[in-house]
Amino acid sequence: MDKKIYLDYAATTPARQGVIDEMLPYFGEYYGNPSSIYEFAQHNKEAIDKSRDIIAEAIKAKAQEVFFVSGGTEADNWAIRGIAENYKSKGNHIITTKTEHHAVIHTCDFLKKNGYEVTYLEVDADGLVNIDDLKAAIKETTILVTIMYANNEIGTIQPIKEIGKICKENGVIFHTDAVQAFTHIPIDVNEMNIDLMSMSSHKIYGPKGIGALYVRKGIRLRALIHGGAQERNRRGGTENVPAIVGFGKAVEIALPELTEESKRLEKLRDYFIELVHEKVPYVKLNGHKTKRLPNNVNISFEFIEGESLLIMLDMKGVCASSGSACTSGSLDPSHVLLAIGLPHEIAHGSLRVTIGISTTKEELEYVADSLVTIVARLREMSPVYEDYINKEIESIIETKYNLEGVI
Repeated sequence: MDKKIYLDYAATTPARQGVIDEMLPYFGEYYGNPSSIYEFAQHNKEAIDKSRDIIAEAIKAKAQEVFFVSGGTEADNWAIRGIAENYKSKGNHIITTKTEHHAVIHTCDFLKKNGYEVTYLEVDADGLVNIDDLKAAIKETTILVTIMYANNEIGTIQPIKEIGKICKENGVIFHTDAVQAFTHIPIDVNEMNIDLMSMSSHKIYGPKGIGALYVRKGIRLRALIHGGAQERNRRGGTENVPAIVGFGKAVEIALPELTEESKRLEKLRDYFIELVHEKVPYVKLNGHKTKRLPNNVNISFEFIEGESLLIMLDMKGVCASSGSACTSGSLDPSHVLLAIGLPHEIAHGSLRVTIGISTTKEELEYVADSLVTIVARLREMSPVYEDYINKEIESIIETKYNLEGVI
């Protein structure tokens, strides 16, 4: 299949050419260790500082509050475990939600097995947390609230400003996983009272293997890696200079485009949702209709199995997913879809389409047309669908008979 339509930008993105060009000199020409004191190495230290400044400015933070890590998963782990260990004298209670990325849920599960108390808040059918539930869950021993900015599977955007305000009023530290939201939605960590925030480069057209954790000044966070003075003694080890440079460049390119690109993506997103609903029966949009990421579409198709759908789309040159890339090997239905109330059989038939800089209207039309034939084919092979249709026909006949009998 020569055709390739990439619609899995939430899983990863291609590095922009401008990012690649910015990185290349740091693989060969500028190879000095930033920790060395001679001028040749200091050029690399300055490059790191420049990227740190760019990222800090993007979220209205101070440069010294930005720490480079290997990606979003490491940032989540460091934030949650770091706070848990450093603030244990104050309490051992952590609050999160049932729809978090596994980097958060599994870290909380680990802490729960090691003496911490964890509250996993329910969400509504759109994936939104109830603010009153959060207020009710906070108690004297609560040390951390960790709630995702925007969901990686269904795209729902949480009321982060309200959550931050509640945490501040109660003296509780607030961490948010903003891996999917960063550079897609304007973020001001001060206005939103965010204390810690996770970011990742490869979600925003930068290189893989690099991310950042914002840590508000005054928050005590234990060192992640011992063995060096890098990242202000918090994460030892020689810095990945090319990746850090690429991350900074990706942010520098994305920020001026944020507003216009978000509008473009929203139009394409809504057009595709409308197309699918027009062309394919028995479908359901997952996530909030308007409070969602501009590039996210998550739809459940009744009476089919999602893995078969993805395989057949792949045969037509379409790259999409059924949920988080981190759980793509699992046969279990998405924990996010189950948390918003979908039954197992419908959650199994979900498709996540995430669009990006190269996505066109024509590509989405091709995918929608492909879904018509693929879904029809899969339903033809489904005994559940056949049984459902037979019952529908029986119901129509019975209704017609009863009406004629009355007449």
